[in-house]
Amino acid sequence: MLSHDRVWAAIDALAERYSLSASGLARRAGLDSTAFNKSKRLSSDGRPRWPSTESLAKIIEATGASLDEFTGLIEGRAESSHGASVARKRSVPLLGFAQAGAGGFFDDAGFPVGQGWDLVELPAQSTDSSYALQVQGDSMLPLYRNGDVLIVEPGAITRKGDRVVVKTTAGEVMAKVLDRQTVKSIALVSLNPDHPDRDIPMRDVEWVARIVWASQ
Repeated sequence: MLSHDRVWAAIDALAERYSLSASGLARRAGLDSTAFNKSKRLSSDGRPRWPSTESLAKIIEATGASLDEFTGLIEGRAESSHGASVARKRSVPLLGFAQAGAGGFFDDAGFPVGQGWDLVELPAQSTDSSYALQVQGDSMLPLYRNGDVLIVEPGAITRKGDRVVVKTTAGEVMAKVLDRQTVKSIALVSLNPDHPDRDIPMRDVEWVARIVWASQ
């Protein structure tokens, strides 16, 4: 049954599943950090206040969760026989951006290959081809900070507005927002206003992988 309490409980459960606080989930989705505070769940006269469909769509996209996964949290389907929420964990390869740019760790399509990877276990929406990149430096502020871990999926379909990691044939690795991709070029919007947007000829792009999850 769809109820006010179950919807808010599902938001809390989604945040926990992806190792985020309620405020961290809101920030990750581009919302005000107080959007999911307990105090925002009731109006001043005590009437239930429901999250908007836009907010729900944004948190689903930000975590890489599916609509079915979120619906399952509302309905209580994502619980173990003991009633505890099941946070799916998977060990995925972990590499720093500098190492990623050095080469030798990926095939031509951006899938992880070879040896020398560390492993990290994260509750994330990942597949056998997913891997993790650890942010280094402040070029991706304010969205991603030094030390944050990004789970990327080379085989995922990318669309305008997706957060992606791109590697160029020159060995540069960057996290940007996809604005446009054609057979000739790819246009990328910088996460950090202090860094320029990029328009790169596709002949200079080695691979593009979609960011499906990020640590807080």
